[in-house]
Amino acid sequence: MAKRFLLAGLLAAVAGCQTVQTTQPGAVGVDRQQSMLLSSAEVNASAGKAYQQLIAEAAKKGHLNTDAAQLARIRSVSQRLIPQTAAFRGDAPGWQWEVNLISAKDINAWVMPGGKIAFYTGLLDALKPSDDEIAAVMGHEISHALREHGRERASQAMAQGIALSILGAVAGVSRGGIDLTQVVLNVTLNLPNSREHETEADRIGVELAARAGYDPRAAISVWEKMSKLGGGRSPEILSTHPAPATRIADLHVYAARVLPLYEQAKARQ
Repeated sequence: MAKRFLLAGLLAAVAGCQTVQTTQPGAVGVDRQQSMLLSSAEVNASAGKAYQQLIAEAAKKGHLNTDAAQLARIRSVSQRLIPQTAAFRGDAPGWQWEVNLISAKDINAWVMPGGKIAFYTGLLDALKPSDDEIAAVMGHEISHALREHGRERASQAMAQGIALSILGAVAGVSRGGIDLTQVVLNVTLNLPNSREHETEADRIGVELAARAGYDPRAAISVWEKMSKLGGGRSPEILSTHPAPATRIADLHVYAARVLPLYEQAKARQ
């Protein structure tokens, strides 16, 4: 009976998965099919809650948007990038985008599902980035949201949680409910992306920057800068964004591929 219960529960979880194509391939050709257990709506709602929690904590500590010039700068870059997300998915420009700056030494930036962006002053202070380099970092992080990597990883985490809950029920151990907001926080801030996810975000990111009129080759220089920081201790962003030589080589190829888009965008400006 216990084995039949376990099998039925696992089959129900598998049956709930959808195979989706979250984005158009674009000039860089990212077209992998993805399996999702959770819907965009529920993940984005949980991401919104998680983001507001983090923003409220930063505000309470006096760490939110304290540098008006830096805040204006990253928001200006975002305002050029966000309309270009339509090249990959038509709904993205209409997301409830938010862009905030957190005062902290962390060399980090991230974008939660649904377009919730956070940059850290530590990244800006350490890298002294050009606007093109800010666009490279932001474009990469936005690309994770466009591809719904957070939803994909949260789906995997939830599937594992369901399996563990079923096993716990069979063993007579109560595990309680699964907190999706906490899952989204965890996959955004703590768990590393896969090499596949990073490659997809790199490639879409350079195209997104190019379409917005930012030099896509800045992705190469910004990741090279990050890899040299830390004095033996890697910057926080590199804990989820590894930058091996193969990655830099890939960026060279795809930045060159989208240079015509950059030149067209610059001609229109």
